[in-house]
Amino acid sequence: MRPLDENEMSEVFKKLMLFTGNNLKNIIENPSHEGPEPNPGRYCFRLHKNKVFYISESLVKRATNIGRKNLVSLGTCIGKFTHNGKFRLTVQSLNLLAANAKNKVWLKPTSEMSFLYGNPVLKGGLGKITDSINQNDGVVVFSMSDVALGFGTAARSTQECRKCDPNGIVVHNYSDIGQYLRDEDDL
Repeated sequence: MRPLDENEMSEVFKKLMLFTGNNLKNIIENPSHEGPEPNPGRYCFRLHKNKVFYISESLVKRATNIGRKNLVSLGTCIGKFTHNGKFRLTVQSLNLLAANAKNKVWLKPTSEMSFLYGNPVLKGGLGKITDSINQNDGVVVFSMSDVALGFGTAARSTQECRKCDPNGIVVHNYSDIGQYLRDEDDL
């Protein structure tokens, strides 16, 4: 497990900035409450086997006693780097994104299952939407009871959503909590 270099850090921040906007500083400056030390420090990003982990500094210090071959996971895996060097957020980052999301969309109960099966959000299933969403902005999708269901990119701006037909796509599905079941064979 090692710190990210500048290129890797910029890829991670670029992807997180898409969903959090200026709230990215809340993720970076978040104080840690884990560990036995009176001042455990902050959270940081670490790379291990092409996966990026969001982890407290006190856990990183204790993990140095474990060999790289024996270390499987530590902290929250927020994403991974592809073979081409692109960074891809995974569904495990949903809690982090939901707490700091800039743009949010709430689904009607009738369209939640469709989204959890990997389908995009249609205008007919839209409950509420944050104002001032632009096309291709990162969006976190919630149920009407404020449970984070997944995230994706906006297919239309807020103004275009109001004018489109009920079968028009509003949000492209990037990842959702139903992915745990769909990818069960890969685990």
